[in-house]
Order: sequence, then structure tokens, then C-alpha cells
Amino acid sequence: MTDRTALITAYWDAAAASFDDEPDHGLRADHTRAAWARLLHSWMPSGPVDVLDIGCGTGSMSSLLTEAGHRVTGVDLAPNMIHQAREKFGAAGLEGRFLVGDAMMPPTGEQRFGVVLSRHLVWTLPDPEAALREWVSRLSPGGRLVLIEGRWREAGQEGVPYVAGAESLPWNGGISAKELAAAVSPFVSALRMEPLSDEPDLWGGPVDDERYALIADV
Repeated sequence: MTDRTALITAYWDAAAASFDDEPDHGLRADHTRAAWARLLHSWMPSGPVDVLDIGCGTGSMSSLLTEAGHRVTGVDLAPNMIHQAREKFGAAGLEGRFLVGDAMMPPTGEQRFGVVLSRHLVWTLPDPEAALREWVSRLSPGGRLVLIEGRWREAGQEGVPYVAGAESLPWNGGISAKELAAAVSPFVSALRMEPLSDEPDLWGGPVDDERYALIADV
């Protein structure tokens, strides 16, 4: 583990206890949870599939997917995030698998997935294009990559600087839809973009930065 990776792990470990306080993280409001459930339903295949949720955090997206009948494996670098996800699933009576591991190389062995999902993660990665290649390689034939991303007005927790060295991360602060589409397109057969900035129910209120989903099929 590099020094920067250790700092990033410590940052998100420290953030885990209050992570769900953000409306779009904890999905505690019924209308926010319903808005995300609706979107996930529109992006998922019709039948139950194995889903790899990379950078799963406290498992909010994973829980929606599991409630919809999918089989979810969540991976996160921060042990405290994984602990929160397991606690959340246990309290809700849901079954899921949660692993501590690096998003660059998720520790799922040879397993292949019908969907690989990642939300608000690529800006934290030291080599995001290598991660995208790796994630696509984890898909079954005909599988789908779903990336929920944006070009953030402010990355990290409000008023708290991100870790030392984060300014050298290639996509620090996020990436535009156009740029992410260009990075993903060599690895997939088809992709589409859905703008999400104008859907305040997703975020707990209006936002003024670029937010979107990329849905790509291999």
C-alpha cells in the first residue's frame, strides 16, 4: 500500500461514521431512496444478476439492488465503510457479500458479473483508465458497466481538504460526461449518457455541478 493509498483509506475510514448523513449517501428520505431505486431499475437487466458494487461505501446502492432481487458483492477500500455496509444489511435482513479491497483490483477472483456499478469513485483513483479496463474485464459476455459520476463543484467533505497528494490524481475533482465517455468507449460496444443534475430528489436538493450516469454494454 502506498502512502497516498494509506491516507485515502484513513480519510474514508474516518468519514464512514457520518457518511450516511448526506441525503444521497444514506438515502434516508423516502423520496430520495425511491428516486435512486427508480434509476437503478431502469439501468439493470430485467432478470436477477450478479452485481459488483465497486466503492460501495456504506452499501446504500447495494441495498437497493438486493431489494430488487439482484445478488450483490460490494467492495470498498475503507474497512469502516464495509463494517457499516454489513451492519446495514444485517439490520435490514438482507444478504450480500462485502469485501475490503482496492477498487483498482477488486478481490473477487475469477468471478464475472452481469453488472459492474460504481458511484462517485473515479476521481479518487490513481489510474482511473486502468481501473476502467479492469472493471470491464470483470463483466460476463453481454454485461453492463454503470458509472454514476460528475464534475464536482467541491470534492470531498465540505470544509475539509482531501488527502495530501490528491491534487495529482488524474481526475481529481471529477470528470465531465464527455471526457468519461471518451475514456470508456474503447472498452465497450455501446454506451449512453443520462444527465442527473436536474433531478433534485437524487441529491436532497438542487445541485449546480455536472452529474450524470454512463451506461455501457460490452
